[in-house]
Amino acid sequence: MEIKENISLSSLNWFRTGGAARYFCEPVSPEDFRKSLQYARDQHLELFVLGEGANILVSDHGFPGLVIRPRNTAIEVTGQDQETGTVRVRAGSGVGIQDLIDFCLEHNLGGLEEFSGIPGTVGGAVYINLHYFEHLLSEFLVHGTVIHRETGAVQTVDPEWFRFGYDDSRLHEQTHYLLEAEFRLRKISDLETAYARGRRDETIRHRARRYPESHTCGSFFRNFHPEEVDLSVNGTPMIYVAYYLDKLGIKGQLAVGNAVVSYQHANMIVNRGTATSGDIAGLAREMQEMVRDRFGVVPQPECQLVGFRESPLLEPAAPEPQNPATEN
Repeated sequence: MEIKENISLSSLNWFRTGGAARYFCEPVSPEDFRKSLQYARDQHLELFVLGEGANILVSDHGFPGLVIRPRNTAIEVTGQDQETGTVRVRAGSGVGIQDLIDFCLEHNLGGLEEFSGIPGTVGGAVYINLHYFEHLLSEFLVHGTVIHRETGAVQTVDPEWFRFGYDDSRLHEQTHYLLEAEFRLRKISDLETAYARGRRDETIRHRARRYPESHTCGSFFRNFHPEEVDLSVNGTPMIYVAYYLDKLGIKGQLAVGNAVVSYQHANMIVNRGTATSGDIAGLAREMQEMVRDRFGVVPQPECQLVGFRESPLLEPAAPEPQNPATEN
């Protein structure tokens, strides 16, 4: 496995912005991955593991360490449970999510088609616990194989190990990286598979109508946690960040340089062709400021910032100071 130097990252992420990785490699096997980690330790390098680059913003200065882009793309059926009618499928962390969905449908396996049209790899999808409406990828995970950053030890872990949450998993701690994952899917009939294929195709068409298809990271900001907001609708906390952004009337209008808020979705930023990462970050910060000034809450990024020495965005709003209790 070759360790390359000064590899541009702009063509490897969906925003099509950002500088170069000082070092770059594409491990195929667990041994390759272990050697990558060893190289980073020996050279005292920062690490970043790159998937399809669909949910990241890379600094215009690039990344000063080692970028690892897993290329283990094997998919295989590993077992079947006749009693429950389920089948297990194992996929490498470098497998594209859509490739995994298509493989499953080719083998009459249903469930993952709910995530059709969402860009990303298995590694990235497990990292963020991929979600679409009420569906979470963790519902299908049987176990994962991870490698320890410091020791290179490989272990197989169950779903509880990941401590999955909304847009979250234990992998965010950066002590382990995913090598492969095994999923449990339903065995379905030919007729059910035809229906699932139609659902896949319609989901992709639906996403194409609602969201920009390129030069974006998708949703830039995550939804709020219920305890972060005061606004409620019909007694339910309004956690959806797009609600607040829509109220600002910024779709297709607000821009910084060649970065603009999508006309299709208020929580998506689009590179009109020559935007820099600085343009995108500046626009995101302006969106934060507008929501803060009008609603008193500060959206926080779902998009991962890569290579920035300091965050260009606003931190969460500080809680209001509480008056000390007084005795009567």
